[in-house]
Amino acid sequence: MLELMRRLGPAANTLHRGMKDTADAVGEFLVDTFHYLALFAIGATTIWSAGAAFIGMAAQGRASLGDILLLFIYLEIGAMVGIYFKTTRLPVRYLIYVAITALGRVLIEIVGAEHRTGMDILVVTGAILLLSFAVLVLRFGSYRYPSEKPAADLAS
Repeated sequence: MLELMRRLGPAANTLHRGMKDTADAVGEFLVDTFHYLALFAIGATTIWSAGAAFIGMAAQGRASLGDILLLFIYLEIGAMVGIYFKTTRLPVRYLIYVAITALGRVLIEIVGAEHRTGMDILVVTGAILLLSFAVLVLRFGSYRYPSEKPAADLAS
């Protein structure tokens, strides 16, 4: 009986390790599948939205500065999707660039359309300044303290 118990312990450990490895492989497959499906959906939606915006500009016969900035936002989102496909890392700086560009569009609308000056302009420009400082901090941090994997953020 003692010999049976001695053999049963390692067999149970081997079975447990095999089950854990199988569950890890299935879980990793499901997570990767979800990431790819979500990236394709985001990429397709970005292309669709950029195309619709471009067609709208062509139908008007002109493009305003806000329209051009909108196309830049689509470009940055597309670049983020492409970088994530290649490196499986999300470049946070691109999200900040999108936010800065969106705030630039807001600033153009405030000044251009409403011809207002005042506190709202200061708030938007302050937010742009703060986000620009965040990009500076991220670039310095990624240069000074590089991660174990090569960072996609250092490429640009």
